Amino acid sequence: MARKDKQGNSPKTQNQAPEIDAMEEELVPEYKPSEADGDMFGGTPAKKAEHFWPSVKRLVGLLRPERVMFSVVIALVAASVVLTVIAPKILGKAMDVIFNGVIGAQLPAGVPLATIIDGLRADGNNQMADMLAKTNLVPGAGIDFVQLSRYIIFVLALYMVASTLMWLQGYLLNALVMRVVFRLREDVQRKLNRLPLGYFDTRQRGDLMSRVTNDVDNIQAALQQAFSQLVQSALTVIGIGVMMFIVSWQLALIALIALPLSAIIAGVIGTRSQKLFAAQWKHTGTLNGHIEETFSGLELVRAYGRDEEMLAEFDDRNEQMYKASFGAQFVSGMIMPAMQFVSYLSYVLVAVVGGLRVATGGMTLGDATAFIQYSREFSQPIGEMAGIANMIQSGVASAERTFEILDADEQPEEEDSELLPEHTDGHVQFENVSFSYSEDTPLIRDVSFTVQPGETVAIVGPTGAGKTTLVNLVMRFYEITGGRILLDGVDTRELSREQVRAQVGMVLQDAWLFEGTIRENIRYGRLDATDEEIVAAAEATMVDRFVRQLPNGYDTVIDADGGTVSAGERQLLTIARAFIAQPSLLILDEATSSVDTRTELLVQHAMAALRTDRTSFVIAHRLSTIRDAHTILVMEDGDIVEHGNHEELLERRGAYYDLYMTQFQGGHDLDDEVAAGVH
Repeated sequence: MARKDKQGNSPKTQNQAPEIDAMEEELVPEYKPSEADGDMFGGTPAKKAEHFWPSVKRLVGLLRPERVMFSVVIALVAASVVLTVIAPKILGKAMDVIFNGVIGAQLPAGVPLATIIDGLRADGNNQMADMLAKTNLVPGAGIDFVQLSRYIIFVLALYMVASTLMWLQGYLLNALVMRVVFRLREDVQRKLNRLPLGYFDTRQRGDLMSRVTNDVDNIQAALQQAFSQLVQSALTVIGIGVMMFIVSWQLALIALIALPLSAIIAGVIGTRSQKLFAAQWKHTGTLNGHIEETFSGLELVRAYGRDEEMLAEFDDRNEQMYKASFGAQFVSGMIMPAMQFVSYLSYVLVAVVGGLRVATGGMTLGDATAFIQYSREFSQPIGEMAGIANMIQSGVASAERTFEILDADEQPEEEDSELLPEHTDGHVQFENVSFSYSEDTPLIRDVSFTVQPGETVAIVGPTGAGKTTLVNLVMRFYEITGGRILLDGVDTRELSREQVRAQVGMVLQDAWLFEGTIRENIRYGRLDATDEEIVAAAEATMVDRFVRQLPNGYDTVIDADGGTVSAGERQLLTIARAFIAQPSLLILDEATSSVDTRTELLVQHAMAALRTDRTSFVIAHRLSTIRDAHTILVMEDGDIVEHGNHEELLERRGAYYDLYMTQFQGGHDLDDEVAAGVH
C-alpha cells in the first residue's frame, strides 16, 4: 500500500518546501472551523492554532499553585547548569598542565622562559615565541601530575554534584507535574458535570474522551519533559554564552552566528508544524469517536453486514490521521537537522579561528580546548530547544482542546429559594410552556396540561413530535424558554436541579447498567438502601425470580453492557433501580420495545408495580400498552393536538384514532394479547 511505503521510506531532503506546502493545503483546511464545526461545538467554532502564546501562558499558569516548588526546581537546574558550565574551563586548565609539561620537558632545564622566548624571536621564530609567551611552563619540568590530578578530581566532583542536582530536580518536577495534572483532570471532570445536556448532544463521545484522556496525557508529557528541558537548555545557553565571552570574545561572536539562524529556522518551521499538530489531534478525536461507535454498536454492524463499510470509514479517518500525524512529525522533524547544520557550521569556524589564535599566541591551548567544548555544548541545547518545540507544539495544541472544555458555557447558576418535602404528591402542571434548542426553530409552543397525583399520562405521536423533550423539561435537563412547570405548586426553576431530580425515577428504552454486582446496580437508585430493601424492590419488580437462579445471586458481577444478563433482565433491573429510589414522579420511555413477548409480560407487571401510587409519564409507540392511562397526550410538531383517555380519543376519530388504526387496522395483534394478559 502507498501508506506503508510512506512510512517505510525516508523523506527526501530535496524540494521539501513544495511538499510542506502541499501538506498544509491538504491538511489544514480539514481542521479549520467550518459551519459544520460550528454546530459541533455548540455554534462556536473551535479555536485555531494561532492562539499559541495565550495558550502557553495559560498552560504555564497551571503551575501557579506549585510556584514555590517550581522555584526550587528552577534553582536546582540553575545550580546544576552553573557547575556543568564551569567544568570545561577547569578541564582546559588541566589541558594546559599537560601541554606545559610536554613542551617544558623538551626545553633545557635552568634556562629562564623569557630567555628562550627572546632566542626564538632572534631566530625569526616569532609564532613559536608568541605561543610560549602565553604559557607559564617551566623549562625542563615535565607534567605536574599532582596539579593535574587536582583538576581532574575537581571536574569529576563538579559533574557528580551537577548530576545529583539534576536527579533531584527531576524527582521534584515529576511530583509537581503529577499534582498539576491531577488537579487538571479534576477540573475537567467537574466541568463536565456542570455542563448542560445540550453540550453532550452536539459532540461525539469519542472526541470528548480523547480530550479528557489523550490530550491531558499529552499536556502532562509537555509539562514533564518539554518545559524542564526548555528551562535547562535556556539556562545552559546563557551560562555557556557568558563563559565563551570570558574565554574569548572574538570566538564568542563567531559562535553566536548560530543564534539568529536557529531562531529563523525554529520560527518558520515551528509555525507550520503548529497547524499540523492541531489537525493531528482533531483527527485523533474523530477516529476515537468512530472506534467507540463501532464497538458500542458491534452487534448492529454485524447484523446488517456493514463490516466492510465501517472498515472503509475507519481506513478513511485513519488515513486522515496518518496524513496529519506524518505531516506534523515530518515538518517538526526538519528542525533538528537544520539546527545541526548550523551547529556544524559554527563548530568549523570556531575550530579554524581558535587554532589560528593558539598558533599566534592569542590564547592558550587549554582555553581553545575549553572553547571548542563550549561551542559544542552551546549548539546542543539550541538543538534540543528546537526539538523540544516539537513536543511543546503538540502539548499546546492539546491544551487548546482541553481549554475548550473548561471554557464551555455551564448550566446557569441555580437558587433553591423554595423547598420540597422529602416525598411530594406528584402534582404536575404545565402552564404555557415553550422550548426551543435554537432561537429560530421553536420545538414546543405554549403547552398546558395538568397531571393529578397518582395519574398516568401517556405521550404519543410521530417521531420528532417532542415527546422525549417534554419529559426532559420535567427533569430540567433543558431549561424552558417560556411558561412554567409546577411541581406541587412550586415552579421547578425555583428549585435546585438536584431537588427536582430527586423526585423522579426513569426507565429508558436503553437499559444501562454499570459494571458491578446486581446488588450495586439496584442500590444505585438510592445509595442508603439496605439489603432487605433491595430484595423487596427486586421481588416487587420480578427481578428476584431470575437473580435467585444465578450462582452468586445478588453478588453476580455484570459488565457495563450487562452482557451476563439478557435484554429483558437488564430492563427489569433498571425498573428495580427506579423502584428503590421511591420517586414521586416516574418517566417510562418505551421500556418494553426491546424485549420479547414473554419478557414483556414480566416487564409490564414490574412497571405496573412501579407505577402504583405514583404520577407517571409514559412515552409509548405501542398504543396497546397505554390503554389504561388516565390521560393520553397526542403531540405533533411540538404541540398537543389532542388529549383525553383511550375511549374518548377513539370516539373523536382524530389524530389518535389515525395512529391507532395504523397499528391495528387488521384487528388485534400480539400487543393486544400482551395488554390483556397484563390488565
